Amino acid sequence: MTEKGFINKAVQGICEKKYDVIYDFVNGFAKVKRDGKLGLIYKNGKEITNIKYDDIYDFINGLAKVMIKVRLDKKWGLINESGNEITDIIYDDIYDFINGFAKVRLNNKWGLINESGNEITDIIYDDIYGFVNGFAKVCINGRWGFVDESGNKITEIKYVDFRDFNNGFAAVCIKNKWGFINKSGNEITNIIYDCVYDFKNGLANVCINDKWGLIDTNGKEITPIKYDYIYNFVNGFAIVRLNNKWGFIDESGNEIVPTILGSIEDFENGYAKVTYPGFIDTNGNFIPLNNVVSKN
Repeated sequence: MTEKGFINKAVQGICEKKYDVIYDFVNGFAKVKRDGKLGLIYKNGKEITNIKYDDIYDFINGLAKVMIKVRLDKKWGLINESGNEITDIIYDDIYDFINGFAKVRLNNKWGLINESGNEITDIIYDDIYGFVNGFAKVCINGRWGFVDESGNKITEIKYVDFRDFNNGFAAVCIKNKWGFINKSGNEITNIIYDCVYDFKNGLANVCINDKWGLIDTNGKEITPIKYDYIYNFVNGFAIVRLNNKWGFIDESGNEIVPTILGSIEDFENGYAKVTYPGFIDTNGNFIPLNNVVSKN
């Protein structure tokens, strides 16, 4: 291999006479310049592309495929490792590929292309956030919706805020109220909550007027919206607080210990320490401290 990366010095010599500038080889390709235009060559000196581009943006991360971003007459497109243009050279900008898709801009509007260079959406959006867990967020006139990896809109473009899909559901907001949609784009709850937490183990914390409750994946409220706070489930039970008193609920939303205790700890090995002093078992029965040999 020669100093510049050619297969031999003869090829290097020919290319040095043929081109004004030869850039370093990257991934087996080198940019070359002649008369102010750029192209690509292999290490054997063979031209991959015509020497016609105004800029070549090295290599875009195309995951399974090599993508090379090129500019001609102030427009961008993509070529593959064989030098074939896989998109028309029409875009004002092309972003890097993430999870197999890239944002493209044309006339101040955005769309999405896949690794084959095909537009999976129309170029109509004011903004796009990339794919996370199979869905991308798209914006028109300050309102947001979701598209799937085929570019199909699964929701109306109507939400003012949103979160990514997590455990099969995404939180969405209209007029400062929150609810949830599923992967089909259906709202599983009314958009009525002041705050929501993402689903975890099939349950989500929801809040109205500073009071908290739980919903399941059907959007059903499995507890009243009455608690000052609901803590994370530990070993199948969650501590709840109401008027500075503490209790427990199970994963069905049943209050196995009413909110009457001054302090409480999470269940461990079937018992939770409370203030009497003593312990509560998982049926809500109080066990005085001197009746418990060991919590373990």
